[in-house]
Amino acid sequence: MATLNLMVLVCLSYVALLFIVAFAADRLAATGRATWLRSPLIYTLSLSIYCTAWTFYGAVGYAARSGLEYVTIYLGPTLVMVGWWWGLRKLVRVGRSQRVTSIADLISSRYGKSNLLAICVTILAVIGITPYIALQLQSITLSFSIFFEDAPVSGFSDASVVFWVAAGLAVFAILFGTRNLDANERHHGVVTAIALEAVVKLIALLAVGVFVVWGLSGGVSETMARIDASPIGEWQVNGSRWATITFLAVAAFVCLPRMFQVMVVENDDERHLRTAAWAFPTYLLLISLFVVPIAVVGLEVMPEGSNPDMFVLTVPLSQGRESLAMLSFLGGFSSATSMVIVAAMALSTMVSNHVVMPIWLSSQSDRASVSGDVRHVILLARRVSIAVIMALGYFYFRLSGGGAALASIGLISFAGIAQILPALVGGLFWRGATRSGALAGLTVGFALWLYTLLLPGLGGGLMPESVLAYGPFGIGWLRPEALFGIEGLDPIVHSVMWSMLLNTVAFCAASLLSFPSPLERLQGAQFVNVFDHSAGPRGWTGSVAQSEDLMIMSQRILGAREAQDLFQREAALQGGRGYLPEPTPMFLERLERELSGSVGAAAAHAMIGQIVGGSSVSVEDLLAVADESAQLMEYSSQLEVKSAELARTAKQLREANEKLTQISLQKDAFLGQISHELRTPMTSIRAFSEILRDNEGLGPGDKVRYATIIHDEALRLTRLLDDLLDLSVLENGQVNLNMRDGVLGDVLDRAVSTALAGEERPLAVKRRRAQEAVRMRTDLDRLAQVFINLIANAQKYCDSANPELTISVHDVGGQLVVDFIDNGSGIPAEVQSTVFEKFFRVNAEKAGGAGLGLAISYEIMQRLGGDIVYLSGPAGGAFRVSLPLADERLAAQ
Repeated sequence: MATLNLMVLVCLSYVALLFIVAFAADRLAATGRATWLRSPLIYTLSLSIYCTAWTFYGAVGYAARSGLEYVTIYLGPTLVMVGWWWGLRKLVRVGRSQRVTSIADLISSRYGKSNLLAICVTILAVIGITPYIALQLQSITLSFSIFFEDAPVSGFSDASVVFWVAAGLAVFAILFGTRNLDANERHHGVVTAIALEAVVKLIALLAVGVFVVWGLSGGVSETMARIDASPIGEWQVNGSRWATITFLAVAAFVCLPRMFQVMVVENDDERHLRTAAWAFPTYLLLISLFVVPIAVVGLEVMPEGSNPDMFVLTVPLSQGRESLAMLSFLGGFSSATSMVIVAAMALSTMVSNHVVMPIWLSSQSDRASVSGDVRHVILLARRVSIAVIMALGYFYFRLSGGGAALASIGLISFAGIAQILPALVGGLFWRGATRSGALAGLTVGFALWLYTLLLPGLGGGLMPESVLAYGPFGIGWLRPEALFGIEGLDPIVHSVMWSMLLNTVAFCAASLLSFPSPLERLQGAQFVNVFDHSAGPRGWTGSVAQSEDLMIMSQRILGAREAQDLFQREAALQGGRGYLPEPTPMFLERLERELSGSVGAAAAHAMIGQIVGGSSVSVEDLLAVADESAQLMEYSSQLEVKSAELARTAKQLREANEKLTQISLQKDAFLGQISHELRTPMTSIRAFSEILRDNEGLGPGDKVRYATIIHDEALRLTRLLDDLLDLSVLENGQVNLNMRDGVLGDVLDRAVSTALAGEERPLAVKRRRAQEAVRMRTDLDRLAQVFINLIANAQKYCDSANPELTISVHDVGGQLVVDFIDNGSGIPAEVQSTVFEKFFRVNAEKAGGAGLGLAISYEIMQRLGGDIVYLSGPAGGAFRVSLPLADERLAAQ
């Protein structure tokens, strides 16, 4: 029989191996060279965290007590994996897109980032998982006691073993589960250690099974004969228990914090699910292959009254196979330790993000950005949480006495965790699910689970015998194990039926009776239609945010270097030159996602809210408008309400309305002006032509003067009509361009001389002719028309005492740019957006035309492949004309 020292040495050696593997995997992952760490095989093996000591030891005991009912524990996960395309794929996609850190974080994020809801899920998970952790500690203690059953060791006690095992597992979880603050970052070390433990426990159970079938029974046929002769081989199916336990296995596989951690948070590639869909059921098949043979042979060869949960150990020991028993012990030890480590990591993240952080934030009187070092607070909270969770498991073990069958403890835990399922499934598939509904369902389900299953199963006087026998205050129909007068049901079936039924009814009823908040509706669209949405809703407005405060807060959570890199990347994306980006809604949304990887969605939302001052009110505005077309939006499933887009849309609508108003006023003014412009020359022509016709005695001088007036007025009328015709031809694209080679300086010479010809006080034109020696291929006449219009406008509208126009030429990104900047007061800001509209005139008193010059210039530049814009930066009136450069340029002299 093994000695205590040998057992301790084996355990320490195995744990040391796990430390080495985890450390090496973390180092390899940091270098980025170990792609196999992100392989589907590692991901599939990590899912074996589902197979705990309950599976390794308890499945055999379950089969010995209840026959083939143990299959339900494996059937549930198999159904989930086979249907991965409809359920798990969506869950993993949501988890990756929302950067959730835990099941509580996902529920919180779905229902408006409600921290109250996250706290409820966290409390439920901690209470529900505590019996499960105690189960693992109990299995380790039982396995130790088996080795020293016949040869007691002084100083050995169950309590001491449980204490030191819990302490050791807590240390491992702290070292490798809280090294990175970003809980959304992959824990490659822990995952690789879990994969190794998956292989160890599979090999151990297969080895014991092979020994039992071929070593003790004599072969497959003999083993099958023993099974047929055993009560276990009788096909006895309790339909209600089979259905209930299969449902619990499905719920636990999806909702257990440790399963969510490895299946969603640690998922590197959604495509790994495709491999796991067949590989994990195969793993379950292999690990359950010899459960019945071990149970049947164990009942035959072991003394009556032996604990069937320990047949995996006691059968090899009874046959003198200590080495095989030691391998089996390591398999059970692996099953228990991997579950406890990952469960402690997942629960510590939930506790720190949703309980500790909100309390810490509320205790800060100042803003989050100037508070203490958040990073250290979170890490300390997670480490302390791991220790506390381990302590709870230890005390539950001591309180319950550790005497219950492993399977019964596991089912109690499964039933508690299953209360999360309605809120989870409803959040993923029903957009009408609300925060109120989720809170109501969780509260009702949790209370019924406590009342009907957990407290009656604990014993120890926590629930008085009178309540168990007669109900509270003697109300018989409220007895915990016969609720509403329904008797004769199995306790598990009874509790699950009522808790899940009323949980679901409360969830649906409260959701239908309450209206979701705008953020809930946005998140609902993101979750339900996750395959149509690539990003979460943006619910922030940065008008009052301070980038410096955001940077300080991010440094305290992400670390100085990581935060600075993030802010520099965002500044570069915005096209800025500094290190701090503008607090735009898009940036704030991305920052919230980054922070949520460390402190959870609800805490990240609250911390940014302290600095920004709240989410954009335009969300409600849009939703109010959207209600008028809610039917269309609901049926199309394309509602992507983003506050940043709403703000831009509202601004664009205001600008468009102002622009339309200005255009309408300009058109009205133009109609009056064009009527006047047409009527004036036509009236003059008519009047003077009648004079010439009716007065035969006019002298030669008068005839010449009147004829000159008629000629000038006809020319004025012709110019107006030519402008209207020219603009119409350009807008319809019917103009024929005369493309020729030329030099920019020559075109400018011609434009300046033409525009200023005949002016009494021509403005001063400043040019740098060396810059103008640029060869072009364009319609030189049309380009000169644009230049003439700009120079003539400067001559006409520049209100400086000494009017001056500077013409400068630049090469900007392969474009030839010509700037016309005068030293006047420029165009008022409120009308700058309409300068190129038809009929625009800055000052009707100074205008000599109909306001078509700039509109014609804009159309000409569009046809020439260039552009003309008004520059709002310079002090005076400033226009920029840009054209593509020719292949060749004249050298500047």
